[in-house]
Order: sequence, then structure tokens, then C-alpha cells
Amino acid sequence: MKSPADRVLELRREIERHTHLYYVETAPEISDREFDRLFEELTQLEAAHPELVTPESPTQRVGGQPIDEFRTVSHRAPMLSIDNSYNSNELREFDRSARKLLGGEPVAYVVELKIDGVAINLTYEAGKLAVGATRGDGDRGDDVTHNLRTMPDVPLKLKGDSPPKLLEVRGEVYMTREELIRINRRRTEAGEPAYANCRNLSAGTLKQLDPRQSSERKLRLFAYALGAVEGLLIGTHTEALVTLKRLGFPVNAHAKRCEGIDEVIAYCDSWAQKRHDLPYDTDGMVVKIDDYAQREKLGSTSKFPRWARAFKFEAEQALTRLARVEVNVGRTGKLTPVGHFDPPVKLAGTTVSKASLHNADEMARKGILIGDMVVVEKAGEIIPQVVRVETEVRTGAEYPFAFPTECPVCHSPTRKDPDSPFVYCTAPRGQCGGQLQRQLLQFARRTAMDIEGLGEAIAEELLAADLVATLSDLYRLTKPDLLKARPPKDAKKTKSEGKWADNLLEGIANSKDRGLARFLSGISVPMVADSLADLLAQEFLTLDALLAADEERLSQIDGVGPERAKAIRGFFQLESTQAMLADFREFGLKLTEEKREVPDSGVGPLVGKTVVVTGTLAKYQRNEIEELIKSLGGKPSGSVSKKTDFLVAGEAAGSKLEKAKTLGVRVLSEEEFDQLIGKSS
Repeated sequence: MKSPADRVLELRREIERHTHLYYVETAPEISDREFDRLFEELTQLEAAHPELVTPESPTQRVGGQPIDEFRTVSHRAPMLSIDNSYNSNELREFDRSARKLLGGEPVAYVVELKIDGVAINLTYEAGKLAVGATRGDGDRGDDVTHNLRTMPDVPLKLKGDSPPKLLEVRGEVYMTREELIRINRRRTEAGEPAYANCRNLSAGTLKQLDPRQSSERKLRLFAYALGAVEGLLIGTHTEALVTLKRLGFPVNAHAKRCEGIDEVIAYCDSWAQKRHDLPYDTDGMVVKIDDYAQREKLGSTSKFPRWARAFKFEAEQALTRLARVEVNVGRTGKLTPVGHFDPPVKLAGTTVSKASLHNADEMARKGILIGDMVVVEKAGEIIPQVVRVETEVRTGAEYPFAFPTECPVCHSPTRKDPDSPFVYCTAPRGQCGGQLQRQLLQFARRTAMDIEGLGEAIAEELLAADLVATLSDLYRLTKPDLLKARPPKDAKKTKSEGKWADNLLEGIANSKDRGLARFLSGISVPMVADSLADLLAQEFLTLDALLAADEERLSQIDGVGPERAKAIRGFFQLESTQAMLADFREFGLKLTEEKREVPDSGVGPLVGKTVVVTGTLAKYQRNEIEELIKSLGGKPSGSVSKKTDFLVAGEAAGSKLEKAKTLGVRVLSEEEFDQLIGKSS
């Protein structure tokens, strides 16, 4: 009979082999259940014999303790950015320039898919994973080893008996579209907003302080290059890819060696459409000179290597007919026109049947008529939008869309806001089912009352069954009520099929202790986003104190001008609001907030500063950076004004960025923000 130590070693070898077969070779030999049995046996053995546990054990991938903050680490060799090309002529110019600098030498290239993820650097010392870091500024990045260790794709120990003394491996951490759909489905069911795309969620996951949270999201890895190496002689990129796979790394199967630029261009073009059949996102191809000696001769400019070029795919567009326009009702009563296409079109791997047309002014600016042939594309390959109208093919049967004079849900009159392009339903609060449904989802979302199980489908069912007429009615719900809204399919299975009702009631009960800030975020106070809700809660600490504040007092708070103060005061004076608040008190909700400790006055670059965040961030989720700003004594705000001290601008920053520039507000990139607060990017 084998000793526990021998069995542990045997199990580790088996688990590592099957993990490699599954993730690297994509050729599993056993079922998931059989793999789980091996893992369970190893876990039990290590629990009984803790002296046998080592950092390289598969059981140590998940379950580590959260870290307090990220530390900065230096890359042994810099991680260079790559210059972009957008057409075949630019690729040919890249080729001509390289061959000229090489004195006419023949050049071979390796062409790889450009995975839309997050670049990372893995450092192995004596064959064992020592540290994993984000790209950062190319020279230094954040240590995210605790999260990378949770990924089965990332070897904790290199394969083979003679590992190199030092090995830096460059790779792309990514998420499959299937995993994004799985996560978003759960968030939607819980009333939380969906994540925008795989890349942003991958970046946000790597920035989690708690590895247990990262382990719940199935991140993947493709290794694509070497950095610093000691103990290996590698002469070409082709050889490097083979070596990476031999050492246990997943390498993308679609890399191809091309003998000349014509073959490179043909291979790039071949992926323009079929890339959408892949389970992960790509946004181009990467073209690299294969021979390392030639790379050495070419060197780099101040920004980019001369031996590599990224080829970016054009945004896909499709032509279709705008068949009809429907109107959605938001939580504040705002009506949004949504265009429906006939036929639906395929864009970036998905079928697009509709897109927001935003408002009447935007439709007029683009000259959109119902019946028009329109060009549709996905902004950033994510959000469908109408780019333009093909006016030359109009038949005369097209006609303009007119906003309804009454709400499509409750039939109350509508009104045009004189100061904006928006049209609103005028129904009093709680009397429009369209508004109430969105208010329920706003109330239940994660950054507000965090009611698990209250998603769009449940909200619809509650309204259809007349169980909820105001937000406070959620706390009156009983299990028989919920089973009335969604009756069990089988009377004999009432208990098992009613589990969702038990979970929802538990989520509602748990939400009572969220506190004033999240309560204000959830009840749809006009012109109050999460950041301002937090400011109000910190300023007044109790709901009673907030209710006692007049417009003048409210206007003294940063980010609250006269118009916003009037809207806030008016909301709390409504009879329907007061009745709802009385209900919330009766149900025992926590309507107070603890004063948050901030750094000593005058200490720290954000103390007392108002900071606005806009655009899509690569490193932070919005709630994460706003919490960081608050922890450093700053005040996150949702709008730019003369009182704004900093604007942190991510990708696709729009009107807030323009306003900040006009007002002379200091604009920071994410990297500059990190430098300001003394945290390296």
C-alpha cells in the first residue's frame, strides 16, 4: 500500500497531466467528474497531512488569502507596445522599411491572432512560478500572482526535468464569450448591470484583491512570446512558440509562418470573417519577423519595435432596413427610441436585430426615417448603432418617427424636456409599470441594495401579478405571493420549484442592512448617481437629516447645484415618496450611515478633491476606482463643473472630457491617476 506522500505525488502528477491535456492540448482523456474525484482525493489527503502541502500543489491555486494592496514589480525585459497598421498598403510599407534596414535580406514572418485581452508577464525561477504581473507601463506592472495562480492554464511549475534558470513568458489573459454570457446571465437575474465585454471583465478580474473572487471567473491564457531568458538558446519566434508549448503553456493554434508579405496579407485577410467563429474575441493580427538576429539588427524606435506590426481589422458594417421604432420607458420616465431591423444582420459574430436611436435630436441629426436602409456597426465591436442612412435608395415610402403623445406602457401624457432632447412620461411616481420595472432593477442592483435573485424576468412577473406598486412593497412579499407570480409547474414539486422564491425572500431580508448611501442609490432620486448618493450619506449620516435639508443647504454640497438641489428636494416632498419612506422605516431598513474615516486634512493628493471618472477603464471597474478615491479622502462626482479638480478619462471618453477641457479641469489617464496617488501602473 502506498504511503500518503507517494499517493500525493502520484495524484499531483495525474492532475497536472490531465490539466495539460484539457487546457493546452484540448484533448481530455477523462470526464470532469473523474477529474473532480482525483482533486477531491488530493484535497482530503493534504488536509489529513498538511506537512505534504507545497505551493505548487494544484490545490493551492484557489483559496489563498486576499491581499491588502497591489505591489509594483519590474519586468526583466521591457514589454513593448506594437505600432498599428489598418490596411495592406501599410503592411507593405512596414515590410519595405524592414527589408531596407536589413540590406535586402529575405524576411520571414510569423502571423498570430491578436487576442483581445490583458497582457501579462509570468516569471519562472528554477522552473517555478515566482511572480505574475500586468504589463503596466512596459517596464513595471502590478503583481497579480495571487489571481494568476487560480488559472489552470498558468503552469505553477514548468514541464520537463531541466527547466531554465530564469524564464519570462509573455501572454494574453482573456475570457471566452460563453463565460461572459454565463456571468452576465447571473448578474441580470440578480438585477445587476451586465459587463460590457470580455476584455474589460478580464482586466477587472485580475485587479481583484481576493483571489477567491477571481477563481469564480474562468480566465484563460495564451502564451505568445519570451522575455528575459537564462538557460535556453532560442533563435526564432517559431522556435519560441514550440518551446512554450513544450514547457506546458497553451499556445494559440492559429500562428502561421509566412515567407513574404503577400502571404502575410492573405493570411490576415482570411481571418477578417472567420475570426467570429472563435470562442474568444480578437481585434486584429500581429505580424512579427521570425528571426531573432534580424530583430536585433532592426531594434526599436522610442515607442515601438521595428520588427513587429499589429494589423487591425476594420469595424464590421452591414446594410439593413429600419422596419419600425419602438419606445422603451426608463426608471425616470425617459422614453428611448429603439430601432428594429428587417432583416437582422450578423456583426462581430452575433445577430443584431435592434439598436438604440437615443433621442429625437440624434435621429434628426442623422436624418433617420422609418423604412430607411441604414448602415449598422458595433461600436468597439460591442454596442450596435446606426452609422448613417443610405438616402440615395429611398423610395418615397419612408416616413419620420413621431414620439408618442402618451406613454406606451401606462398611457399617461408625455412631455418634452425644454432643456434637453429627451421626452418623458408624466405619470406620478409608482403609477407607470414601465418606470416601476426599471426602478425595481435599479433598487436591486449590486451597488445599491444588492437583492440577489431580483432580475428582469422576476420584476416583470411581480408587476404582472400586481404584487408590487412601489419599491417598499418588496418587503411585503411572501412565498405564496411569489408562487402566485410564478406558479409551480408540478403541484407535487412546490417545495423544490419554489426554491427561487426562498432565495429571493432571503435576498430581500438581507438588503435591510445596506445603509443610507446604497439606499439612496437604489430609490431613483432624480439626478443622484452612486457617487452623489455616497456624498449625501456622508454629509447627513441619517435620512431624517437629509429630509430636513432645504435647497440652499443641499446646494452647499460639492456636485449639487441649484437645479439638482431643487430636484432632490422636490423628490422627497412628493406624497408618494413620503409614503414609501414611511414603509421602509416600518420594515426596519437601516437609513443611517457611519462616518468614513479619511486621511488627515491636507495629507494626500486627493483629500478634499472632487474627481470625475469617465470612459471605459482598462484597470478599474467604475465602482472600484470610486471606492479608491473615497478611501483617499477624495469625492467622486458624476458631473464636471468648475469645482471639479480632476477628470480621470478612459477609452471613448465623450462630453465630460470635452467639458473638462473647456473648463480647464486637469485630465488624467489611468496611469497618471496611479502616479498621482503614488501607485505605479
